[in-house]
Amino acid sequence: MSSWDVELRGNFAVATFRRPPRNFMSFAAMGELERLLTDVSGRDDVSVVVITGGLPGYFVAHADLEDLSRLGRGEAVEGDPASWGRTLALIETMPQPVIAAVNGQAWGGGCELSLACTLRVAARSAHLGQPEVNVGIIPGAGGTQRLARLVGPGRAAELILSGRIVGAEEAHAIGLVEAVLPDDDFLDRTVEWAGLLAAKPRFALAAAKRAIVEGLRLPFEEGLRLEGRLFVECQRDARAVDLEGQALRRYRETPPDASVEL
Repeated sequence: MSSWDVELRGNFAVATFRRPPRNFMSFAAMGELERLLTDVSGRDDVSVVVITGGLPGYFVAHADLEDLSRLGRGEAVEGDPASWGRTLALIETMPQPVIAAVNGQAWGGGCELSLACTLRVAARSAHLGQPEVNVGIIPGAGGTQRLARLVGPGRAAELILSGRIVGAEEAHAIGLVEAVLPDDDFLDRTVEWAGLLAAKPRFALAAAKRAIVEGLRLPFEEGLRLEGRLFVECQRDARAVDLEGQALRRYRETPPDASVEL
């Protein structure tokens, strides 16, 4: 039985993780997510993807410690340990923006999953952190790299070296999440919050995401060149030309002292 299910809500795909009792992420379950996202990434009718937890109090608690212990002892494990790296890379490279709807505990691998997402939204009851040092290891799915790029190296070092857990409000204050929403109807509120993204042309969303994600890993001048290439690709798209024409008509039909929405 799969630990994941996908619900289509208009042009949103909502992927929900349920693995009782605590939503520990096994290697097998991560492989399921990889296959799910591979399928969704090729869908032209999906503009935005949301990942959330389906058990009360849990987004993804953390990686399954039984899997990690077996790996440390050299024993066989179900699933592919390399699926963690592939899946988080896929989240970054797939055309759709991916939003982590963090609705509870997101420690260790759960936090790392959210870090790979394009945006993070937290419920007020959510709590995030990288407590791996408490059990003698370090983040192993990109946490040392993505967290530092998101909140800065000093803040990331403090969180990783101390293993300290932060609540939703502090996470928002340090830039770990983009918004904090009430627990009640959290998923519905997240989809509503992201509606502004989903209303945009899919090809433009994909280009902007790629420019940001890939550009951050390039020297500045190379990032500018990537942005320029993607801009030209969008500008040459007939859909962009049509949308610009519509905007021009609105400007012509609106008095200069009145604002115009693009």
